[in-house]
Amino acid sequence: MTVLKRLLASGLLSLLAPATALAQGFAAYVSPPRFEASATPGKPQRLVLEIQHVGTQAGSYRFYTNDWTLGADQSVNFTETLTPGSCRPWVAIERRELTLNPGSRYRYRFEVTPPADAPVGECRFALMIEGRDPAQIQGPVPLVGGRIGVIVYVAIGNAAPTLEITGARVQRQGEQLAAILDVRNSGTAHGRLDGVITGIDASGRRIDFAPATLPILPQETRGVALSPMAPEGSPEGTAAPVPVYPVDLKGNLDYGKQRLPVAIRLIAP
Repeated sequence: MTVLKRLLASGLLSLLAPATALAQGFAAYVSPPRFEASATPGKPQRLVLEIQHVGTQAGSYRFYTNDWTLGADQSVNFTETLTPGSCRPWVAIERRELTLNPGSRYRYRFEVTPPADAPVGECRFALMIEGRDPAQIQGPVPLVGGRIGVIVYVAIGNAAPTLEITGARVQRQGEQLAAILDVRNSGTAHGRLDGVITGIDASGRRIDFAPATLPILPQETRGVALSPMAPEGSPEGTAAPVPVYPVDLKGNLDYGKQRLPVAIRLIAP
């Protein structure tokens, strides 16, 4: 259902990973990890999140919304302050506080109602879930709280991404080389690359690459890493091959119902 994450007061929830936080005073599984929905101006879009309290004692939680930004290093920054153009005034949450008994689940409801004159675009915000009971932690800071943020995307009208590759590069990350596609989104909603693309490296090997499933927000260009994959049919645990550059990539990647052609040579720095 989820991948374990331990998020303390300053911790962040990955935009990719399922939402889970475990600590004394904050022990919850949250599903789904993010919402990708659509809405018609003037009509509410109702959404449901399930939270399961897995602590051995009752746990209290606070719910609220945040705006967020995604940094160039993929870090997520949350803010309670309304940012310019924020759609959080369109959001109604079921309740602000909740106490759950051990093992109990709760279906938490919220809705987004874009105004009748809302333009085509994307409403993005985070639904924050914060533990009210401090966790006892060994060390110089004895009490911390925990929180997770569930990212919500709501496409208004016919909002959709339009992705194009604007460049490709190979950059050094420590002792490793990483292949990066620079992808521009000129559309009105976020997009994510999916699929597998084939490359032929300088030694003549065929190597399949998969893109990171990062969100590429409207009107931004983001570097998307391409990770080599172990050959199909390899035993579990087989390491991915290390490409010998240059690598020639050719094929297609997908985003939603759209296809993005790729024909690029990757050259090591």
